[in-house]
Amino acid sequence: MSFFLAIDAGGTKSNCLLADETRVLARATAGTVKLMRVGEQKATARLQAVLAEVAAAAGVSLSHITRTCFGLAGIGSPAARTWASHVLSESIAGELLLCGDEEIALDAAFAGGPGILVVAGTGSNAIGRTDAGEIFGAGGWGPMLGDEGSGNWIGLEAIRAALRAHDRERLSGMDSGQTAIDPTSLLREIERHWKLNSLGELVAYANRRGDCDHPAPEFALLAPFVARCAEQGDALAAEVLNRAGVELAELVALVFGKMAAAPVPTLTASPVIGVAYTGGVLTHIARVRAAMTARLAVLLPAACVRQSPVDPLEGALWRARRG
Repeated sequence: MSFFLAIDAGGTKSNCLLADETRVLARATAGTVKLMRVGEQKATARLQAVLAEVAAAAGVSLSHITRTCFGLAGIGSPAARTWASHVLSESIAGELLLCGDEEIALDAAFAGGPGILVVAGTGSNAIGRTDAGEIFGAGGWGPMLGDEGSGNWIGLEAIRAALRAHDRERLSGMDSGQTAIDPTSLLREIERHWKLNSLGELVAYANRRGDCDHPAPEFALLAPFVARCAEQGDALAAEVLNRAGVELAELVALVFGKMAAAPVPTLTASPVIGVAYTGGVLTHIARVRAAMTARLAVLLPAACVRQSPVDPLEGALWRARRG
């Protein structure tokens, strides 16, 4: 009997399953193993722990694995690829397939066929495959250089928008002779989440670079609080989420433009462009998803957005079984 491992290692968590030819035998979850976020030592410990957990739950030794597909955020980095190959080859028997986490999600949605996937979790990017099998992507440049529409982007943009509004309100208060007040609940929600007591503390904490003893703030974790503020009527929070959806739609349009410009015919065989999504932002924040869909209706009228998110693990398992 053959056994297969599927691993989806994103920016926030790592999901793993072990299966045979027909059944999923066990699943396990750990924190992220992305080197940029946690470092090599912690990433190695987490990956080894989740592998041991899923093997124990399935009752299958890792020395009996036929093939493993590991979808890792940031796999384009030579350091990440070398690390993943080294750790897995020491822990697991069988063939190893390494790819990006967005690639396994694309396979989960389209099983090797054409379509476009947009990812919006901690980070963001889009990837598309043509009828000819060519792959094109856009975004995914990391929290400092891009990731528009992601959880990290939403957290940062919410703070920026709230501070700009705070400054405008202070100016308005000075012009009218009134005492300045905070015009939004966003800053207060963020202060409470970070257990801070003042705007000054928030600014100092948000600008902290982070080190081994004091990690940098995780702005992506603010996205649910921004969504809650929007649901409670905060216009600034709603505007940030709407812009996130527009940014994600722009990524999809960029990918489709590359596919359409490819020398080999692309999606012309079908009048409908399949668009799938994954990641916590698009899965759990309906306002972002609606804004993306609305913008796509303008940019790509033929786009058909799936109603539910895809599970990247299904794509990793599909690849592992297929070889």
